[in-house]
Amino acid sequence: MNPDQIQALNDEARGKSPQEIIQAAFAHAEGQAIVTTNFRPYEAVILHLVTQVNGDTPVLWVDHGTNLPETYRFAEKSRARLELNLKPYLPLMTAAHWLALNGGQVPMPDEVERVESFSRIMKLEPFERGMRELAPKVWITALRKEQNPQRAAQPAALHVGCEVSMPEGEPDPRLDPGGNGRLPAGPRPAERANLLRSGQG
Repeated sequence: MNPDQIQALNDEARGKSPQEIIQAAFAHAEGQAIVTTNFRPYEAVILHLVTQVNGDTPVLWVDHGTNLPETYRFAEKSRARLELNLKPYLPLMTAAHWLALNGGQVPMPDEVERVESFSRIMKLEPFERGMRELAPKVWITALRKEQNPQRAAQPAALHVGCEVSMPEGEPDPRLDPGGNGRLPAGPRPAERANLLRSGQG
């Protein structure tokens, strides 16, 4: 897609609801859309929205093996509750192997070389492999408004932002510990649903 086409799609999306934007993304996908997740708590907002439009959408998850136990429990609860078509991709090197060779601890943000090594081997390689194998024409992902504005501003593809606030009474996308599947009263932090169309075609 050229920049004018990307801008036209972004202009078209302004003022539309999150559901309408996701429906528009699927209209451009020709049956080849995916959603990615890391199963942080509010990631389930975008998963909930996508599965409402198309429950068979592949969900690419890079499981680098060093998530907290709570993350794995949340992932399994999300998979079951939302009936996700989950596509886990694991690195070629196990987490135990990488940690044994690199100090035994997950790198801290200021450990630049270790962070780069961990990201390249444990995150980027399985992500790129997943993208190659699933070969999407439309990639749907989520960023919170305040999360990583540099990534949110990437010009590589169609990038549509929309505010998502789940209304009271809707199934709880965070899968609340009470397990009743309903949102408690009160506002939800807004989410940013980002629809990224690859430059192919």
